[in-house]
Amino acid sequence: MREVTPRKIIGMKGKEKIAMVTAYDYPSALLADKAGMDIVFVGDSVGMVVYGEENTLNVSMEQMVFHTRAVAKAVKRALVLADMPFGSYEVSVEEGVKNAVKLIQAGADAVKIEGGYDHEKLVRKLVRMGIPVMGHTGLTPQRYLRLGGYRLMGESEDEIEEILRDAKALEKAGAFAVVLEFTLADVAKLVTEEVSIPTIGIGSGPWVDGQVLVWHDLLGVYENVPPFVKRYANLAGIIQLALENYRGEVKAGEFPGKEHYWEFLDKDDFRRKAGRALERLGKE
Repeated sequence: MREVTPRKIIGMKGKEKIAMVTAYDYPSALLADKAGMDIVFVGDSVGMVVYGEENTLNVSMEQMVFHTRAVAKAVKRALVLADMPFGSYEVSVEEGVKNAVKLIQAGADAVKIEGGYDHEKLVRKLVRMGIPVMGHTGLTPQRYLRLGGYRLMGESEDEIEEILRDAKALEKAGAFAVVLEFTLADVAKLVTEEVSIPTIGIGSGPWVDGQVLVWHDLLGVYENVPPFVKRYANLAGIIQLALENYRGEVKAGEFPGKEHYWEFLDKDDFRRKAGRALERLGKE
């Protein structure tokens, strides 16, 4: 068992902020774990930032299992959380259970489900089975068509009520935490105060129990990022410059240099061996 467990995450509420970041492959997860992240999250955002999709709706269970397995192999300390993709749990509780089991068997420590009140039965069933669940309310990207796009949530009384209902339903069903995405900070603060489980915000202000960002966004891999993202690096510029330098040295014949390859020290020995090899080939 990894050091960070759902029980530990619950115990951090009100005491220590929870740091969570996405990762979709072995090297990214390795670095995230070494950086001391509490949760390494295999999100369905992989569809957009890795596969170039316009939204997360086309991400398959097969893709999530594939990426979860790669991340799980790298992470030794942090809790590995895997997203349940669109269509993998909405049809029935039985279907949701079957797909959650696949992610756990791929190496995840817990699964995340978008929504709350609508999936209370599924969350309760998974928790009874021993599968930890994190919920997700506020902006739920898998429902962006119904929501009218990726927009700030919590402005109306109905939206505040729905977000609170989701969070309370998740708490009641046994979820160990809930993500609040792109929600007005006052609403996120209210939810955080109203539930006993940790809230993890993304674009929802400082008055939550933790924060999550997408790997590619915080590291500056892409030019366009959501308005709530802080870039902690500009990897796109660094990577672009490195690639251009490599190409230039290849074109100029400067790479590889003497320190990057090996030769026969005894050239006569090489000529003898090469001659015999050529001779044998000529006889075939």
